[in-house]
Amino acid sequence: MSRSKLVYTALAAIAIMAGLLYYSGRDAAPQEADPARLAELEALKTGDMKKLVLHKSPQPVSTASYETEAGGEATLADHKGKTILLNFWATWCAPCRKEMPMLAELQAEYGGEDFEVITVATGRNDPAAMKRFFEEIGVDNLPLHRDPSSAVAREMGVLGLPATVLIDESGDEIARLLGDAHWSSDSAKAIIEALLPEG
Repeated sequence: MSRSKLVYTALAAIAIMAGLLYYSGRDAAPQEADPARLAELEALKTGDMKKLVLHKSPQPVSTASYETEAGGEATLADHKGKTILLNFWATWCAPCRKEMPMLAELQAEYGGEDFEVITVATGRNDPAAMKRFFEEIGVDNLPLHRDPSSAVAREMGVLGLPATVLIDESGDEIARLLGDAHWSSDSAKAIIEALLPEG
C-alpha cells in the first residue's frame, strides 16, 4: 500500500473514531439502514465515489450553530426535510478550489425543495477572502457560511479538508467522503438522484 493510501486510511479511521466518541454521548442513533437500499447505493459508486463511506446506521449530526452568509446563526437541524450535501472547506484548501465548481453544478441541477448543497468554511476564514475564492472559481450559487470556531466540524469529527457529508431528510448523517471528489460525475449524480424522493 502506498504512503498516501496509508495516510488516508489512518485519517479516515481517526475521523470515524472521533465521530463515534461524539455520538456515544448523544441519544441512541436511529435504526440500521435498509440493507437493500445500502446495496443499491453501493452499486452506484464508481471512480471517486468509491471513497464515499455509507453508514450502516444513520448518525446524528452536530447541534452547534454556524454563521450564515447573512450574518445570522443556523444549525443543521434547520434543514430537516431535504437531503443535504454538507461540504466543509477553507480558503487555503487547494482541493476545495478544485471540487467547489462541481458542487455548484450539483446545486444548479438538483437544488430545490428536496436537495441543497451547503458549504461551510471552517476555521479562520476571512469573509472577504471567501467571497474572492468563489468569484475566482466562478461559483455564485453556494452559500458563504462560516464555522469560525470549528464547532460544527469538531462535533462532526472532521479532521481534514475538504470533507463532505450526506444528510438525509430526517437530519441524520448517512454517508461521508474525505478529500476532494468528482461531484459532477455520473456516479455522484446517480447517488444524489437515488436519495431524492423520486429516486
